[in-house]
Amino acid sequence: MNAINKAKNATNAFAKNWANFVIKFKWPVLIFTILLATGLASQGKMQFDGDYHVFFSESNPELEAFDALQEKYTKDDNVIVVLAPKNGDIFTKENLMAIEELTAEAWNTPYSSRVDAVTNFQHTSAQGDDLYVDDLSYESVSKTDAEILEIKEKALKEPLLVHRIINETGSVTAINITVKLPGVDSATEIPEVTIATREMITNFKEKHPEFEVYTTGLVPLNTAFFEAAQRDLMLTMVMLLIVIGVTLILTRNIFATIATLFVVLFSIMSAVGFLGLNNIKLTPPSSVFPTMILTLAVADSIHILITFLQKVRKDGMEKKEALVESMRLNFMPVFITSLTTVIGFLTLNFGDVPPFWDLGNIVAFGMTMAFLFSTTTLPALMAIFPIWKKKKSAEAAQEKMGWYTNLGTFVVARPIQLTLISTGIIAILTFLATKNVFNDEFVEYFDNSVQFRTDSDFVNDNLTGFYNVEFSVGSGESGGINNPTYLQKLNAFEDWMEEQPEVVHVNAFSEVARRVNRSMHGDNETYYRVPTNREEAAQYLLLYELSLPFGLDLNNQINVDKSESRVTATLENISSAEMIAFSNRAEQWLKDNAPEPMHAIGVSPTMMFSKLGFRQAESMFNGNIVALILISLVLMIALRNFKLGLLSIIPNVTPVLVGFGFWYLFKGTINTGMVIVFGMTLGIIVDDTVHFMSKFLRARRELGYDARAAIIYAFETVGKALVTTTLVLLAGFIVLSTSSFALNSYMARITVIIILAALIIDFFLLPSLLILISREKSEKTVTRAPQVQTN
Repeated sequence: MNAINKAKNATNAFAKNWANFVIKFKWPVLIFTILLATGLASQGKMQFDGDYHVFFSESNPELEAFDALQEKYTKDDNVIVVLAPKNGDIFTKENLMAIEELTAEAWNTPYSSRVDAVTNFQHTSAQGDDLYVDDLSYESVSKTDAEILEIKEKALKEPLLVHRIINETGSVTAINITVKLPGVDSATEIPEVTIATREMITNFKEKHPEFEVYTTGLVPLNTAFFEAAQRDLMLTMVMLLIVIGVTLILTRNIFATIATLFVVLFSIMSAVGFLGLNNIKLTPPSSVFPTMILTLAVADSIHILITFLQKVRKDGMEKKEALVESMRLNFMPVFITSLTTVIGFLTLNFGDVPPFWDLGNIVAFGMTMAFLFSTTTLPALMAIFPIWKKKKSAEAAQEKMGWYTNLGTFVVARPIQLTLISTGIIAILTFLATKNVFNDEFVEYFDNSVQFRTDSDFVNDNLTGFYNVEFSVGSGESGGINNPTYLQKLNAFEDWMEEQPEVVHVNAFSEVARRVNRSMHGDNETYYRVPTNREEAAQYLLLYELSLPFGLDLNNQINVDKSESRVTATLENISSAEMIAFSNRAEQWLKDNAPEPMHAIGVSPTMMFSKLGFRQAESMFNGNIVALILISLVLMIALRNFKLGLLSIIPNVTPVLVGFGFWYLFKGTINTGMVIVFGMTLGIIVDDTVHFMSKFLRARRELGYDARAAIIYAFETVGKALVTTTLVLLAGFIVLSTSSFALNSYMARITVIIILAALIIDFFLLPSLLILISREKSEKTVTRAPQVQTN
């Protein structure tokens, strides 16, 4: 007990000395913090990176496999321009002319290396021993109706076109622009391609209003990421206005609002400096850092201000005395909540998604600075500003305080019932939380307000799937793709994939071999099969490649020494688990039915995103355990009570379980952004627990109250501050929940539920547990009368 009292006295003495120092040297302290914030901000720079690769660490095995595949073949960053003529038929002279015109214009796209369209599809035919490879429709202006009808019949029978470049009715077509980005600076390269394609499409629509135009592909995906980051950064201004309004309403003091505004602005300015000093580029997940810092920094300030204003208005203290007392009471709780919040955000580094590493580090630094400014700038400003004592009738003040007294009285009268009811509800919601499933469909990262999402949905519904899985199928020898055994197995693999229910289209070299073999035998359909003679297959392939025009070669399907070929399965929009299951089935088919050199693993950006959530969850598990242990240790040390430190785990963990339980009822699927919620909110919701417990222990240790009276005291002294900070936190995350980017909006929505659940649990379950574990005998307790008499 002596050790506890010594530690408590030392903490109180430090807080009082710190407050007196800041008040005495208020102007130098204010000037120093202004210089510190502006100095850090001067080092800041806001750069954005929209490349989808930023979501994957360099050690990510799916990324390594995908990069290895792209090194063997051409890179497939692309822009898919989808045309839907209003007459519902692309095979008219006017429409083919327009498509041919846009295809030619598409070659001018920056960094373009290939353009595939229905008009320039390389159709094969033979005359005697000569193989002819021509555009399916060239100089469409000179085509007769009969020739156009023949083109339509050929196109709708062509496996490499249907469900890839045209739909099965011929009412929608695509122009696929493959770009080879230098990879030097995605922040300039991707916008360059985007601006050019948007300008090209705008000009086309002005000239050909009879077409509806949609765009999708990996470059538009990167652009959507880039623009989402910029939009979410703008949410900070909305949040700033809301925080000013909420703080003014709840404190009813313009000077307190101004002081809070200084704290949050200085904290954000410092975080911007952290970006520049560490050369961090903003991505959609990390671009929300200003909103998070702003929200959390306000929570720090509110506790100090509410206590300060209560001491002035209710207890009649002088400004300096009230400010010192508020700092004494709140310095340690604010320090603990800041420390636990920093710990929670730093654990994001345990994950496998670099943008969340950045978010965690930026917010952790910002919260460190927020603590510094809330204990320096804030009291310095409040010492400078005048304080207006608004006189209130005793009856009105008593009535306001009575709400929290009544709530405390209600809780202490029935701790067992509230514990049982709370435990039952938490148990049910925890069970429901386990039923959530992972699903990372990157098209659904964006809501329907984003054009990329609506355009991609149209393409998926009317032309082809946007998701794919790719396999680099080896032969084990140079030139081995002409081996009849290899071709037969590859053909069988293609057939197997065509039979799978989720497959929309398969692009494999075996189809090229079949088509050329048929053409070399007078277009006889009985020869629409892979060649059975190696020399013959090699000769046909050579003839075919020599006939292909520049930019439309087979480098996207076969590697340089012709030892491997690329198989691409285009799929419907399916869940992450279904995507992974399909890839596993395909890999297993190759193991069961093909020789070892043909064994391959499924890769693609789609697969990378599908596995991202699962990988992030596995990585974050250890981080969450570390966060829980560290935060529990901090609370045990800070509260100087091992038993209460353990007890604090309950109100700190259960809100997360409750949140995911409600999320199952609302959505039922979890994306990568939501995996970080446990570690992130663990530090945030500690705020309620720490402040309630610290006031409870103060009543017990300093005032000698029994457990029930101490609970009522805690409600009276900190109840308003907890409600106020909760409202501010809710406002911040509700604003963030309006983001068009699902990783941010879903994370914000479940955080809103968790923060609300934390307040309810800290108001009902926590005080009930504190009473139940106290086990006091009535003759040894000191009771107090509540400030408002209740029935």
